[in-house]
Amino acid sequence: MDMASNNLDTRTPLISMRNIRKSFGSLHALQGASIEVYPGEIVALVGDNGAGKSTLVKVMAGVHSFDSGDYEIEGKPANIKTPSDANERGIATVYQDLALCNNLDAVQNLFLGRELTGSSWFGKRINRAACEVRAREVLTKMRLGNLSLTRPVGAMSGGQRQNIAIARSILWQPKIVILDEPTAALSHSAAEQVSSLIRSLADQGLGIVVVSHDIHHFVVNATDRIEVMRLGANVASLKSMEVTGEMVVNAMVGGNESVNLAG
Repeated sequence: MDMASNNLDTRTPLISMRNIRKSFGSLHALQGASIEVYPGEIVALVGDNGAGKSTLVKVMAGVHSFDSGDYEIEGKPANIKTPSDANERGIATVYQDLALCNNLDAVQNLFLGRELTGSSWFGKRINRAACEVRAREVLTKMRLGNLSLTRPVGAMSGGQRQNIAIARSILWQPKIVILDEPTAALSHSAAEQVSSLIRSLADQGLGIVVVSHDIHHFVVNATDRIEVMRLGANVASLKSMEVTGEMVVNAMVGGNESVNLAG
């Protein structure tokens, strides 16, 4: 089974969130935020700290509930109340801390908590061989076939660790992958490799949502569309190929209203 269905209607958004509102007591974190993500599309969420982008993706991922608004997956109302609900609906999330166990190897990290097991006759012992075969299939599909399966991830480079975390997110064939600062603290070359990996996932039909502060490099060069947020709402929707980093920053800080209304 491919990660993307061949008959998927690209005119229907994988995710559509409209006029989402979320408050934490007197703090209005989201004040009518919206986002749509289509198959094969990489959408960046950008904004200063407190703009609401992290809250929006946490609502998307089932970490937070929302107070009002419309949330649809493939055109149907989504009842996402927990991260497990999101996973079951095909939404995978890679947070900035990656949540990898440094003392475990790639295979163990990929299947952590979801290990493949053998027959119940033998106590359902973990089937390492089956896990290795599945891991190699996924890594090869992601063009990461050279990654060691047996090396502890704590001994890997930052870029390799990010790749392992992304590979784990797509192991169970999601439709949407949310990435939180995927190029943070990476060298330029490692960031380029991660960017290429993310593009390859989109090319296979996944929808990608990226939260990133790397405006001048990753956001304008490696995404398709940029949603700019400020004070809990969208202030601009920009086509990445049509803007510069300076234009995006101006929209973030409110320095140019003509830019803010673009798109």
